[in-house]
Amino acid sequence: MRGNDLLVPARESPDASVTIGELLQRAANVVDRVDARWILQSVLNTDAAFLIAHAEQLLSTDQVAHFRQMLARRIAGEPVAYLTGERGFYDLVFEVTPDVLIPRPETELLVEMALSKIPSDRKCNVLDLGTGSGAIAITLARHRASTCVTAVDFSPGAMAVARRNARMHAVKNVVFIEADWFSSFTSEKFDVIVANPPYVAAGDPHLEEGDLRFEPLTALVAQDNGLDCIRTIIAQAPGYLEPSGWLMLEHGYDQADVCRELLAKAGFTHLFTRPDIAGTDRVTGGQYE
Repeated sequence: MRGNDLLVPARESPDASVTIGELLQRAANVVDRVDARWILQSVLNTDAAFLIAHAEQLLSTDQVAHFRQMLARRIAGEPVAYLTGERGFYDLVFEVTPDVLIPRPETELLVEMALSKIPSDRKCNVLDLGTGSGAIAITLARHRASTCVTAVDFSPGAMAVARRNARMHAVKNVVFIEADWFSSFTSEKFDVIVANPPYVAAGDPHLEEGDLRFEPLTALVAQDNGLDCIRTIIAQAPGYLEPSGWLMLEHGYDQADVCRELLAKAGFTHLFTRPDIAGTDRVTGGQYE
């Protein structure tokens, strides 16, 4: 039985009236409940609070048909974020397309760690390497109004998405540069550098599972067992940091030890590693004196 068939109880016409609450309940039999909610929010162009407050509202035939179409694509594996064109991250919602990685909850840890090092009462220069959708850079800029954030990505498609997100959130203190890591800089210095670089090893079986199958490989995969980009960033970062500046990176579940070793060899001190919400080591960083 196809997933869509489960939305229609036996002996009920597919065109029968259905409420928001009933449709979500039925959809939860074939997809994750949160996924179903995000899809219906997109179909109705509303938010979660509306769905809760209007659970008894009847949906039109066209609305139900649209929902079923999107649900079928989700059942086939297509990421919800690409279906709806958006994803919540930290306290904002960002446009998301197949040109960028889907922002994930574990990356919010990188934002939290960066905010802990960025003063709120004075100007600070921050660099976000591999910005993708701009989620990290824009969130930092929104929470530190006096900070100037520079967001770098080599992908023209990603840069277009990031710029649209900045306009959507009316963020004026972010500069976007299309470049490969530090290649566009000469004498620039930053107080904090953050990066969520590609860190999945080529051939990793996880690349054939879930949402990763649809996301851009260039933003996921790195050579040298997933460490190539991390090595490059750590080796070059000292040349672009102010005295006592911080470098922080998101990394794979088994890369924390290597990241700390690389940071130590590059002259970083006050090294740290922090686990994400699942308890997995996810962000490692250090200070360059």
